[in-house]
Amino acid sequence: MIIARVLLLLICSASVAFSSPVRIKDLVEFDGVRGNDLVGYGLVVGLNGTGDGLRNSPFTEEIMSNILERLGVNVSGEQFRPKNVAAVLVTASLPAFSRAGGKIDVTVSAIGDSKSLLGGTLVMTPLNAADGEIYAVAQGSIIAGGAVAEGDGAEVTKGVPTAGVIPAGARVEREIDFDLSDLDEVRLALREADFTTAARVEQAINSNFGRQVAVMIDSRTVSLDIPSTRMRSVAHALGRIENIEIEPERKARVVVDQRSGTIVMGEDVRISRVAVSQGNLVLRIQETPLAIQPNPFAEGETVIVPRTEAEIEEEPGIGLAEVPDGASLSEVIAGLNALGVAPRDMIDILKSIKAAGALHAEFVVN
Repeated sequence: MIIARVLLLLICSASVAFSSPVRIKDLVEFDGVRGNDLVGYGLVVGLNGTGDGLRNSPFTEEIMSNILERLGVNVSGEQFRPKNVAAVLVTASLPAFSRAGGKIDVTVSAIGDSKSLLGGTLVMTPLNAADGEIYAVAQGSIIAGGAVAEGDGAEVTKGVPTAGVIPAGARVEREIDFDLSDLDEVRLALREADFTTAARVEQAINSNFGRQVAVMIDSRTVSLDIPSTRMRSVAHALGRIENIEIEPERKARVVVDQRSGTIVMGEDVRISRVAVSQGNLVLRIQETPLAIQPNPFAEGETVIVPRTEAEIEEEPGIGLAEVPDGASLSEVIAGLNALGVAPRDMIDILKSIKAAGALHAEFVVN
């Protein structure tokens, strides 16, 4: 049952993926070509009685009053008690080179005590960037990813009905002031820093152009000299190099997720010669208190006498399993599987091997 619930992944990365050519655009980020995060505060209407309780969320009443007053409705001194509105935060990402009039997706999340946004409509909401300027305006019907069913004595919730999305729900109103054609140098930032990979990117680009146009700055950065490429524009130069393929180098790494029991190991992982044994220690404590009462019509009181049974059981274990020196991934798997333990126990074994200095890889625990 444990193995059925817990997934053990052992991926032969180098022989399959790491040795395969990868395009440069899948390994790097181009300097200046980036998105920008947007956020806004708005109101969702049209909910079927699942909106905010205004006594618990006074900010909902405030924004609703502001919207109605902007529409010419005088609500001064009025008491609002609707159940069909909810205050929300609207988030989006403005892609690089977005133009005015284009549309982007938005995510809507309740911030009050609304039970569901299903069937609601977001009212016109300005979206601001970090500089405080409005770059887009969102509005539209929300697609919520959950449902709620409740009665007098029970309630069932599936998914997260208090959050949803609006595909193409925001229209871009302002463009980011960035002109790619003004750049004489573009830096390529590797998503994973590695000197060998950066050197291969530099070599591949220079080989493609037949001259020195790229220079490795450090393990994460390769600088591209645009005039040396003799291309018509920066966009043409980037379009030429982004599909060049190289073989990236990866660090030996073991990634462990303790919550799910997942283990991922790369092909470059090596283990020095080591012997491993694993066993379980089980401690059982059982309380069976006994009540002793006085005889009928006799003086005295009921006394609770504690009774505790304690037992320590040590399983015989599985002996020693040897992992040879400089073992490859397949040999590591065979050695660990010889222990016949569950994935969660194997995580503890890998930790112990690392502590003993026999695991030659970066050990990442999530």
